[in-house]
Amino acid sequence: MSGTGHATPRAVRNAERRARADCTGGVYGSMLAASVIIGAGALGSFPRLELVLLLLLTGVAFWIAHVHAQVFGARLTQRRLDLQAVLGVCRDEWPIVEAAVPPAAAVAVSPLLGLGIEATVWFALAVAVAGQVGWSTTAARRGGASHGLMAVTAGVNLVLGLLIIAFKLFLTH
Repeated sequence: MSGTGHATPRAVRNAERRARADCTGGVYGSMLAASVIIGAGALGSFPRLELVLLLLLTGVAFWIAHVHAQVFGARLTQRRLDLQAVLGVCRDEWPIVEAAVPPAAAVAVSPLLGLGIEATVWFALAVAVAGQVGWSTTAARRGGASHGLMAVTAGVNLVLGLLIIAFKLFLTH
């Protein structure tokens, strides 16, 4: 901020870059999808269509919950709340839903790949973890992070994904 209280062009560019870099919903949505896959897979046999719908509908339900929390939070902090603000929150939280699509697609195409139920679960789980790593790396790149920091965030998210996989192994044995 300059001394007059107005944002400098550089400050505005940096704020815009940080806003574009926020892929929190995508990372969160990928972890959510992995959790849904583990939960469904641990319960045994299930129809693929049911898992596809469960992934997508869970993503939408969590998106709505996040939008509500953001809008309610804005109301509590007395910020101006109008349709544009609500639509902005809807857009900002949409990556939660986007992150559910690749694992759901993996489940949907699994019969074409000749995968049984157990292999489908592992395939979808791998896609969800890859998405989690991808979202975090994208956020770091968009935020102007160095290659080293992008590698760190990818590594942290890979470890978190492997932790989810360890939970699956624990639940099925």
